[in-house]
Amino acid sequence: MSDEDGCRIDVWLWRARLFKTRSLAARMVEEGRIRLSRSGTETRLDKPSRSVRCGDGLVFALGGKLVAIRIEALGERRGPASEAQGLYSALQNSSQSSDSAMD
Repeated sequence: MSDEDGCRIDVWLWRARLFKTRSLAARMVEEGRIRLSRSGTETRLDKPSRSVRCGDGLVFALGGKLVAIRIEALGERRGPASEAQGLYSALQNSSQSSDSAMD
């Protein structure tokens, strides 16, 4: 599978530094705690091998907060935090400035 086609959800969550380990990201997906929005359709992800693409939306709980993000890039590695933050953008309806709420 090439980067243009997509990336495994557990790998992407790990690369984006939203979860500390890939196995923790996989467990969250297996437990059905992550929802994917693609082309106006929302589905609950159930397998870590499911593919995500640029433009997809994800909704999940992290640190007691509900997080809604859009995938901007797939990434090639798990780089530094500054690189990881470029992989997604926060979807916020109430405010226009984002204050690094997902650290």
